[in-house]
Amino acid sequence: MQIKKTIYILLTMLLGLLLAEIGHWLIEIWWVKQLILSGFIPREYVFLSTHCFLPPYLQLGLLALGLIGGYFLGQTWWRIVYVEHRHWKRRK
Repeated sequence: MQIKKTIYILLTMLLGLLLAEIGHWLIEIWWVKQLILSGFIPREYVFLSTHCFLPPYLQLGLLALGLIGGYFLGQTWWRIVYVEHRHWKRRK
């Protein structure tokens, strides 16, 4: 059962990471539009071998937020589904 829980938590951390990446894209698009509308030229940063217009501390914060949020989401879902057995059941 421990391996199942570990895989479950890792997959929800991956989900959190993917959602954080989508949020990163949306924030970056908004940020670049605002800079261009204000008359500034966006500065490009290189962080973790990627080119981005967001500052590195914000990129790292979004990455950490996705992983930590995914971990706690996985722990919560595990408790709800496998410990408390509060999940959708088929109704016949």
